[in-house]
Amino acid sequence: MVKIYSWNLNGIRAVIRKGLFVPFVEQEKPDILCLQETKAQQGQAEIDLPGYEEYWNSAKKAGYSGTAIFTKTKPLAVINDFPTEIAEQYNLVDGADRDSSAEGRVITAEFDKFFLVTVYTPNAKDDLSRVPLRHQQWDPAFLKYCKELEKKKPVVFCGDLNVAHTEDDLARPKPNVGKRGFTDEEREGFQNFIDAGFVDTFRLFTKGNGHYTWWTHWANARANNVGWRIDYFLVSGSLKEKIKAAKIHSDIMGSDHCPVSITLDV
Repeated sequence: MVKIYSWNLNGIRAVIRKGLFVPFVEQEKPDILCLQETKAQQGQAEIDLPGYEEYWNSAKKAGYSGTAIFTKTKPLAVINDFPTEIAEQYNLVDGADRDSSAEGRVITAEFDKFFLVTVYTPNAKDDLSRVPLRHQQWDPAFLKYCKELEKKKPVVFCGDLNVAHTEDDLARPKPNVGKRGFTDEEREGFQNFIDAGFVDTFRLFTKGNGHYTWWTHWANARANNVGWRIDYFLVSGSLKEKIKAAKIHSDIMGSDHCPVSITLDV
């Protein structure tokens, strides 16, 4: 069994300063830990995790974005960002407001039985100015990338996808229709993964609402569980029967997001 965790930290140094990162790892003992929004370069965060290999993809802009993978098993290969041909096809190349390699949003680790991809999906912004980027560029590029990987072996991907898929995935769907994270375009982008054969692992075990992974800092939202489920694990359909657990760890503090995890029998 392999326990894989994913957590948007909203700044790894902040979580470490709070004294919450290492205790989380020691308590949960993930075999692989995927992180988003690290907001740091490797070496800036004072971490001592014996037994883990570290792989970082940090943004060029200091204190912004970034992803990392910590793993007990050394991967066969690690790849940062989209392949050049996919980045160019969807105009995700370096430049103004292009979420490309400059923002450190994607890491892929290849293991014996599967590819593991962690992603920090661009936010559509309150004014929805990045909805076209999401709908026409990022989401289709990421789906194409995962399907290309899948030609070689099954894919597990996880991270902050910055969208609530259905009305069950946020506490207050009606007033949020058409707003950032719950636009038709973003929800369609997620549905395209499902239509392409990927499986939302949490929904294999848990139905209905009340299960969230992100809460605003305002109005005691987390204490009142007024949240959104925007952090996910999706897997290739061929892995569906191998998913033995999928959980949201809402009791783990330190970020405005909480960790999510799967247990995979491979």
